[in-house]
Amino acid sequence: MIKSMGVCVLIDKMFNNTKAIEKALDGTWLRNETIAQNISNVDTPGYKRKTVSFEEELNAAIDKSGFKGFRTDKRHIPIGGGSIGDVDLKVTEDNNSLSMRLDGNNVDVEKEMADMTKNTIQYNVLTQGLNAEFRKIRSAISEGRR
Repeated sequence: MIKSMGVCVLIDKMFNNTKAIEKALDGTWLRNETIAQNISNVDTPGYKRKTVSFEEELNAAIDKSGFKGFRTDKRHIPIGGGSIGDVDLKVTEDNNSLSMRLDGNNVDVEKEMADMTKNTIQYNVLTQGLNAEFRKIRSAISEGRR
């Protein structure tokens, strides 16, 4: 039983990186959709641009390691770090950027296009990272068979 628990811990550690990358991919995908929505509403009077934030919460979940309490009821106070699965992808309305337009729309197409390019690069890098993690796992499995 102890040996199988060690294997479970090892497998959990192997997949922990993939969980973080998958959550980051979900966030960049949602950000891409949000930026596209902003661009499509550039001429909508009163439309306020939307943003997606998840990096801070994801980094905090990755950094929190160690002891985590087991909750038997939703009303119990959580003890210890949150898990990567608990990271919330938040779409918020940006009321901070002031508009020079009379119709109240605060979407700047040039900024949105630059954000879209940056986000696409992040998505591609994360995809390559996930592929690298899967190659490591595949290599570990195939080497274990020998």
